[in-house]
Amino acid sequence: MKHQLATLAALALATTTFLMASKDDKTNAPSTQQTPEELAACAVPSEAQTTALEAFKKTDSEWKKLLDHNQYRVLREQGTEPPFRNQYWNNKDKGVYLCAGCQAPLFASAQKFDSGTGWPSFWDSIEVKNVGETVDTSHGMTRTEVHCNRCGGHLGHVFPDGPRPTRLRYCINSASLEFVAKADLEDRQLAAYAKHAK
Repeated sequence: MKHQLATLAALALATTTFLMASKDDKTNAPSTQQTPEELAACAVPSEAQTTALEAFKKTDSEWKKLLDHNQYRVLREQGTEPPFRNQYWNNKDKGVYLCAGCQAPLFASAQKFDSGTGWPSFWDSIEVKNVGETVDTSHGMTRTEVHCNRCGGHLGHVFPDGPRPTRLRYCINSASLEFVAKADLEDRQLAAYAKHAK
């Protein structure tokens, strides 16, 4: 019964969030809209447990000094941003996306696609070793949560409904990412990832 109530609450929250975002951003929102059930899978916060490499373990107070409020809520408290109202969902610039918590390279523009969900979506990672997966069974759903393997920060979830060649959809929160434009990759010592920034 508790799981059913949690799922209903999650669906209501997702539907409300989606309708509010659609009302505010009618000109920018894609025409393809997902059902509340599909949207809820991305919109509901995760409760999966993750760990960080020893060198990147920090106390809550240390993280709060390094991250802004929204970054902390998403990366450290496994929160979720509203769709269509986050920094990178519609970013079409060429470049690389790093973990906002520890700057580990995660995704790139070459693997980014418009999933119609309102969150940045990628069909693959540029560094598989940096993206960890944990089964998340919170809110009466079974999802695969993705996190930064370096600092343990929550990124989002991955679903098996993406495009070829992987057919994966990494549904990621903008707050968990830092975008580095292709022109700045060399200065940030990320030139090795330039091939992915197209």
